[in-house]
Amino acid sequence: MKQLFTKALLMQCCPALLGLALLAAPAAAQTLTATSGAALTVQSGAVLYVEGGLQNASGATLTNTGTVQLTGDFTNAGTLASAGTLLFGGSQDQTFAPGTASVASLTVANTGAVGSNRVFLPANLTVSSLLTLGQGLLRTQGSAGGPVFTLALPAGGQVAGEGPGSYVQGRLQVARAAVSGATAVDFTNGLTLNPNGQNLGGVTATRTAGLQLAGTSYGQNPSGANKGIDRVWQVITELPLNPANPAAVALSWVSDDDNGLNPAAPAQLWRADQATGPWAAQGPPASPRIDPGTYIRTLAGSAAQLGTLTVSGTNAPLPVVLTSFTAEPLGADALLKWTTASERNNDHFEVEASADGQQFRRIGRVAGHGTTAQAHSYQLTDPAIARYAADPVYYRLRQVDLDGTASYSPVRAVRVAGLADFAAQLHPNPARGGEAPGLLIRTTAPGPARWQLLDALGRTLASQEIVLPAGTTTLPLAAAGPLATGVYLVRVQQGAQRSTLKLVKE
Repeated sequence: MKQLFTKALLMQCCPALLGLALLAAPAAAQTLTATSGAALTVQSGAVLYVEGGLQNASGATLTNTGTVQLTGDFTNAGTLASAGTLLFGGSQDQTFAPGTASVASLTVANTGAVGSNRVFLPANLTVSSLLTLGQGLLRTQGSAGGPVFTLALPAGGQVAGEGPGSYVQGRLQVARAAVSGATAVDFTNGLTLNPNGQNLGGVTATRTAGLQLAGTSYGQNPSGANKGIDRVWQVITELPLNPANPAAVALSWVSDDDNGLNPAAPAQLWRADQATGPWAAQGPPASPRIDPGTYIRTLAGSAAQLGTLTVSGTNAPLPVVLTSFTAEPLGADALLKWTTASERNNDHFEVEASADGQQFRRIGRVAGHGTTAQAHSYQLTDPAIARYAADPVYYRLRQVDLDGTASYSPVRAVRVAGLADFAAQLHPNPARGGEAPGLLIRTTAPGPARWQLLDALGRTLASQEIVLPAGTTTLPLAAAGPLATGVYLVRVQQGAQRSTLKLVKE
């Protein structure tokens, strides 16, 4: 062990020579242990090659700005600051227990046979710059049936090299700091998102894949007869998406995660609040594009709501195949129409309306056709929609099975004639640390207005009477004072126009 520490010190004076020496004459497979008090440094350009495992004990420090390459397990219980690359290049399953590691670049290049070429990650880990899948799998689950951990890349982080037989099984989270305009943003974890001219602020996309866990890595209908691909994406935005202006979404997956889907047949983009459902179709069915070199499948579509997204065949995971749902003005009313291609155990539809696109209430009920393979058309009229004192008014369908299981449709919006253009927005939201949230109000009709801040129990914490000019006004919520961590409501009213917003303080 003394000899190994001496070599580590040599890296500081001639790192390139030491890197070649270690690569040319590896020791017999063993575990290299840095004991408490030891300090190992791998400088830029140097390679520390370990034929076997590496253990960084409590009280030891490993600083790496070059490359640490090993063929066995890596257990870190001390201080690991790796601004360089950690490379797992074994020929059998490996485990990386990162502890409180700081890692910039992580490469998986395991050459083992299928079933023995995995790098297990039994804890959460942040990789700040680059995750490279050269060969083999990285699995964020230490053991079958155990907890699923998250490998996270902050804004600016990239994933490279994923393909069949070489990708992240488990949770892979990628963040982007600012998603706005009409340019597609690639999260490099199989999600590409174009906000279609809107400002979504910071966006985090967490992909769960390859675990064969219903309700975790894939969605299914309530009976379990139909299921989606073994890959879901949970998309969380800082600012809300306007349901009337759907975002363009493309989801990609490897053939390993088809989960029974026929990629040559039309497929459907689906959305839910969580991977357990209920699921709602987003946009029309389409045929996946298959890359001729990697066989990676990609389905492009549109999403009126974000949340948890996945792909399946056109008959799953919903028990009722909804082929269209429209909402349009009819004089002072709103006319809602929808059609189904087929139905199974469909008891009825409930039509729900919302003034803010967030809180919905039932306004009507239409009976379904039970089980049928024939197409059916439905409609309902919502009278005098100016009574909502909001523009637009949002609508969705709640489809209810005979056993009470419910699924939701995409959201549609209807503009209301005669009302001033009025909108309110919070930014930043969520508010973190010492950030002070502000209230942005846009109106075409100047005049008096009022806002209120309420806590989760409905108690008013602050309120203010104001006079709004035409255009956009930014109001600080400083009158409320510092906010504790939690969820709050902000209510804004100008004449008949009202808006209720949810504010999260982290």
